Amino acid sequence: MPTTAPENTQTALLQAEIQRLRTLLDQAGIDWRPQPYPQPAAAQQTGKTMSAEAKIALFRQLFRGREDVYPLRWQSRQDKAGYSPACANEWQAGVCGKPKIKCSTCPNRRFLPLTEQTVYRHLAGLHTIGIYPLLPDDTCYFLVMDVDKGDWQADAAAVVYSCRELQIPVSVEQSRSGNGAHLWWFFADAVPASLARQLGAALISHTCRQTRQLSLQSYDRLFPNQDTLPKGGLGNLIALPLQKQPRAQGYSEFVDEYFRPFADQWAYLRSIKPFKAA
Repeated sequence: MPTTAPENTQTALLQAEIQRLRTLLDQAGIDWRPQPYPQPAAAQQTGKTMSAEAKIALFRQLFRGREDVYPLRWQSRQDKAGYSPACANEWQAGVCGKPKIKCSTCPNRRFLPLTEQTVYRHLAGLHTIGIYPLLPDDTCYFLVMDVDKGDWQADAAAVVYSCRELQIPVSVEQSRSGNGAHLWWFFADAVPASLARQLGAALISHTCRQTRQLSLQSYDRLFPNQDTLPKGGLGNLIALPLQKQPRAQGYSEFVDEYFRPFADQWAYLRSIKPFKAA
């Protein structure tokens, strides 16, 4: 049966979108071409045999953001929850102005740096932290797409399909609530946040055309959420994965195409090949 003109037009549009995405990555010096899948060197590749130090180093290598400050999750007696920058002066009488004064404008703020011990406590379930992905020079080491509304699984799967078609590696994490997902793209080197966000927008556009939808109903936002750092601000934060408590329910973990958590999360993290500058 001959191909109709509308179908030819749709194919041409998709091919043009694919080429635009690849050109965007080439211009930034990012190698989007498939990398050889890493072969396990030994049992060291598994979570059971990795030391705590090795896990923390791997975690910090992938989830790189601001290291001079990090967001800490809090929960009130009224069961409200949120994140605030970890501060050495928090709630100190006569010093901390919360809740009247925001942390971002407080003259007495003394933010705590992200340390190995901080990451360890997160992974061990002693507290929950996030990361500020936008660096002071307006670059970032990863891009995240948040989907958490409507039929989020179908929308996440559609974006993953687009990435496979375009040969762009993507990692999917089911969120800590279990009712959404984070799609992660990792960069080996810091790239301009504006470029990373253009990549995310182009992937959304490509997916919408591919599925013939006007929009992804479950799409919430991209992280970083800004191209440039707001004056005096820290930018949007994103919660970090693999916190012990939600993991006990199978959440906050990386999943396969059927949204099943990988049996060995650390072996999976070791298999990730970030985009590398050419």
